[in-house]
Amino acid sequence: MDGHPDAAFVTSRRFGDATVTLISEGTFPWTPELTAPEAAWRRAMPEADASGAITLGVNVAHIRLGGASILVDPGFDDPSAAPHEQFVGLVRSEGLIAGLRTIGVEPDTITHVLLTHTHDDHYAGVTVMRDGGRVVRFPRARHFVGRRDWEGNPDRERPESALALHLGTLDRVGLLTPVDGEHEVAPGVTMVAAPGESPGHCIVRVKGGAEPCYIVGDLFHHACEVAHLDWISPGRDPVAMRASRERLLAEAVARHATIVFTHAPFPGWGKIVPDGTGYRWERG
Repeated sequence: MDGHPDAAFVTSRRFGDATVTLISEGTFPWTPELTAPEAAWRRAMPEADASGAITLGVNVAHIRLGGASILVDPGFDDPSAAPHEQFVGLVRSEGLIAGLRTIGVEPDTITHVLLTHTHDDHYAGVTVMRDGGRVVRFPRARHFVGRRDWEGNPDRERPESALALHLGTLDRVGLLTPVDGEHEVAPGVTMVAAPGESPGHCIVRVKGGAEPCYIVGDLFHHACEVAHLDWISPGRDPVAMRASRERLLAEAVARHATIVFTHAPFPGWGKIVPDGTGYRWERG
């Protein structure tokens, strides 16, 4: 199944017994700051405008497998909430909850929430404001995050930080679980450490049959980074990022896996295929 009859911002596919649904939260402009000459990245990103900005998507994934109802990276809260000042130009869809309802899922039926990393466009939707107070948006879900993104993170000590506000709320009510290495959160769905974007960055592997699906967070922001593994934004660990990318590429190509990254244009399905001595990402 590709596309969805009820909403232009929702698309689903089957992977064996698993159904993976992508829900667009919207788009925002992003000006690349990569370890590459501007002329080179402009050739690789012909959609960039005169200022260098391109449009990124914000894709949330839902996985239904067995009795598990799993969300990956619920990035923003309700579309009616106050604008996100750090994402100037953010254009919202009808939102995550509306998208979930097109597939018959309510917030209190979500069993797991997986956070690939602690950049707030990936986790700020775990809490919402209700009646003047902040509450957990998915109250029956266990929330998982890479241990190195939570323990020792200096933002935990800043009460005004997004991390303390959102993940701190989860921690106080006992719903946050840090994980290491490979951690199977439910049968067939595994969080896999893939550091570089952040120390605790993880990807999510959905086993689901002969050809799995990987939801890779910000291991890549744009398809050109698949072809140029050393194009990495400032503030990241370039050695760890390159190694994480290479590990994924080896697995994904060998297993003909479908790859989804958060900021791909919606719908974000694609595959990584060999291209000469390197690789490329193909939509579809």
